[in-house]
Order: sequence, then C-alpha cells, then structure tokens
Amino acid sequence: MKKTYKIDVDCANCANEMEEAVKNTSGVKDCVVNFMTLKMKVDYEDGVNPDEMLPLLKKAIEDSGSDGVIVD
Repeated sequence: MKKTYKIDVDCANCANEMEEAVKNTSGVKDCVVNFMTLKMKVDYEDGVNPDEMLPLLKKAIEDSGSDGVIVD
C-alpha cells in the first residue's frame, strides 16, 4: 500500500534525513521525499496499516534529528 503525506521541511538536507529515517522503519518498503513539492510518498509492506504507522514515522523522523514534520 502506498500513501502520500504532506510535510513541512526547511532544507534539502533535512528532507534527506526524513527519507532515510522513514526508509529504516520496520514495515516500510520504500520512501521518497520531494523537497520541492513538500510531499513524502511511503510504500508500506503488505498488511501494514498506514494509520497505525504514522506515530512510528513521526518518532523516527524526530529521532533522526531532522527538523521536518509530517503535517497530515
């Protein structure tokens, strides 16, 4: 399952940190952050509920040191 999130991030480096943090989260197949459009596309593993994953993604981003946040 794929889901697109609106994000808020100030620099490309922080966007890269967000992307890596989400990619390394269990249950995530892939993640692509587009700094120009302020969107993050996440491809989840089969059977994963994106709504249940959202708090885990936010925590992973926070722990990475990125200033970026998921808006929705």
